[in-house]
Amino acid sequence: MERKKELKQAYKEVKVECGIYMITNKQNGKKFVASTRNFKTLNGTKFTLENGLHTNKELQKEWNEYGKDSFEIERLEVLKIPENQYMNEKKELEKLLDKWMEQLQPYGDGGYHKRS
Repeated sequence: MERKKELKQAYKEVKVECGIYMITNKQNGKKFVASTRNFKTLNGTKFTLENGLHTNKELQKEWNEYGKDSFEIERLEVLKIPENQYMNEKKELEKLLDKWMEQLQPYGDGGYHKRS
């Protein structure tokens, strides 16, 4: 029983990293850029793509067409959260995502996003 408590405590102490990631189609260079509140959820993103459930239909279509080996998923930036200080993670992630969208311009022939 003590071991279970230790494992629970260790899990609670694991630092969660949030930030911006990018999925790149290596065949045509198109990019999908998004934020996550936990980089560990990228496995879930891969799962949705592999099972045809991703919300971005164009990305999903090309994933199905080219296959998973034609795509690369990478972290672009980890959001730095100051210790002992409150930060609105959601708002800061939105700012970070805006910065990367502006820099990479993943629209039209260059990406899977539509301009709003």
